[in-house]
Amino acid sequence: MKKPIYTSLYFQVLVGLALGVLVGFLDPAIGVKLKPLGDGFINLIKMIITPVIFCTVTVGIAGMENLKAVGRVGGKTLIYFEIVSSLALIIGLVVVNYIQPGAGINADPQTMDAGRFAAAKAQTTIQFISGIIPSSAVGAFAQGNILQVLLFSVLFGISLSAMGEKSKPLLATLERFGHALLGVVNIVMRLAPIGAFGAIAFTVGRYGIGTLAQLGKLVACLYITTGLFVVLVLGTISWRSGINLWRLICYIKEEIFIVLGTASTEAVLPRIMEKLEALGCRKSIVGLVLPTGYSFNLDGAAIYLTMASMFIAQAMNIHLSLGQQLGLLAILMLTSKGGAGVAGAALVALAATLSSTSFIPVAGMALVIGIDRILNEVRAVTNLIGNCVATVAIARSEGALDMKRAEAVLNGEAPVEGGPLNEEGAPCADHMLAPAKAHGSTRA
Repeated sequence: MKKPIYTSLYFQVLVGLALGVLVGFLDPAIGVKLKPLGDGFINLIKMIITPVIFCTVTVGIAGMENLKAVGRVGGKTLIYFEIVSSLALIIGLVVVNYIQPGAGINADPQTMDAGRFAAAKAQTTIQFISGIIPSSAVGAFAQGNILQVLLFSVLFGISLSAMGEKSKPLLATLERFGHALLGVVNIVMRLAPIGAFGAIAFTVGRYGIGTLAQLGKLVACLYITTGLFVVLVLGTISWRSGINLWRLICYIKEEIFIVLGTASTEAVLPRIMEKLEALGCRKSIVGLVLPTGYSFNLDGAAIYLTMASMFIAQAMNIHLSLGQQLGLLAILMLTSKGGAGVAGAALVALAATLSSTSFIPVAGMALVIGIDRILNEVRAVTNLIGNCVATVAIARSEGALDMKRAEAVLNGEAPVEGGPLNEEGAPCADHMLAPAKAHGSTRA
């Protein structure tokens, strides 16, 4: 018997979003005071992100028969991220040059103050790489640094794999611990409608519909560009991987609505990892690609950074030559990395980008700070969809995507609640203990 629609999470989140917009619009003061609801929900998710990543990655890598696959998958993933992120940057640059949303504003940088962003500096490549290496494994978990936890998890998984039979008792414990953590995720996700309600009420109450109208051309430009990127670029990649993009989006619609409300992809990371495993992607692939993508594959942020930088230049009547625009792209290739799904991280990256140029004043940040939260919602959703497509594409290229299971799940012919399915299409009793062969036709 089909469940009533009001019991589904996506419907409840939609209701929360609608009520939040209404409250923020009718009584902005109350809307602003509801911010702790959204922050509290995000913090509940963030408290279990790093242990979930640790268990998933460690168990996945330890279960690989050939450790050369770790390096192969890692290298393939980083190359994929660089290519797709570059496409996002280029598309953003082309569209913003064609539409020119900042033209005619005639802003004076002398009257602006970028405040706390004025001191932001872009990281060098050495600084970025050094930041991936934690000075303390415990500190990496405590600070919630996804890349540092990922590095430690990969090394720990390789160590367990090298131990052979001796590692099995510890591996079994980690599997059960991971399963318990995903149980916590499912409990916390019941609060998603409340979190989305509080976050969107704050956004509307704090910034108002009027702010959106004032800079509507930039907002519309970003929404249109991200839409084109998702349909054309991600749609093509998804199609080449044998997956229909629209059905994949429908499959993760609950998470999309949560991200839309909270403006943070971190809020759904554990849940998305679970869903992609249920789709048929091997656990080790999901564990490596998805968390890495949260720092290296920020397609929505890449588009935003290009458009915002050019918007500020246009608004200040600063004409950039082709060479200067290409130089800006080169800077953005580095500054667009490392957001890790945190709401507002792209604004800091934008400040670092502008401070690294000699032709766009950092003070121009004042033009976009007011609508950053509104822009953050669409770029966060784009980041989420991009990382889901990346995981599916890498899994398919590695022979680690069960296409029969994926088709059944996306067509609604097989249940997805409770994690991955077994060979007969039924939910596994313990999806953290599901055999690797259930996630693909071959082992990596």
